[in-house]
Amino acid sequence: MEIKKAEFIVSNADVSKCPPSDRHEYAFIGRSNVGKSSLINMLTNRKELAKTAVKPGKTQLINHFLINNEWYMVDLPGYGYARTSKSTRGKFEKIICDYILKRDNLICLFVLIDSRHKPLQIDLEFMEWLGENGVPFVMVFTKADKLTASERQRCIEDYHNVMLDTWETTPMAFMTSSEKRLGREEVLDYIDELNRTVSIE
Repeated sequence: MEIKKAEFIVSNADVSKCPPSDRHEYAFIGRSNVGKSSLINMLTNRKELAKTAVKPGKTQLINHFLINNEWYMVDLPGYGYARTSKSTRGKFEKIICDYILKRDNLICLFVLIDSRHKPLQIDLEFMEWLGENGVPFVMVFTKADKLTASERQRCIEDYHNVMLDTWETTPMAFMTSSEKRLGREEVLDYIDELNRTVSIE
């Protein structure tokens, strides 16, 4: 798939104020500082479409981007940033949960995971919650340029092995690097396939 146009539409903290749910929608989420904004910018070929920041926790709202005038890419607040206050974390969690569970046209959630770390409980628990609620999602490993080819493979295997303790099957996984533009074609081709095969009720 070729992205010819990507434009910011709206930011808000209320799922009821999101754009009409008449287009396919794909949301990106992960722990704060996992490289979410950088990945969105890499996928869309727009350096500053999603705002990146050195300070984690910058994304605090639901951000909608319209792609090729056809479908939405959504940047969600990160989860699990320890330095935010308890009340702020609670607010983020409500925004995230409301969006994920109430957005009817959400076709797939892309869960971003830092490939440099062993499986983290916070990521595993979040994906467990998605599974319990029947939310379709895939894993997207970021910062793969920091790893060798064998380390990348081991990273995916580590997650699959841990998840198979409680899952019958594990979700699809993509290995990406915003720096090297690794995985761009694979992720966009997957979205293109879903656009063609999944209908919005």
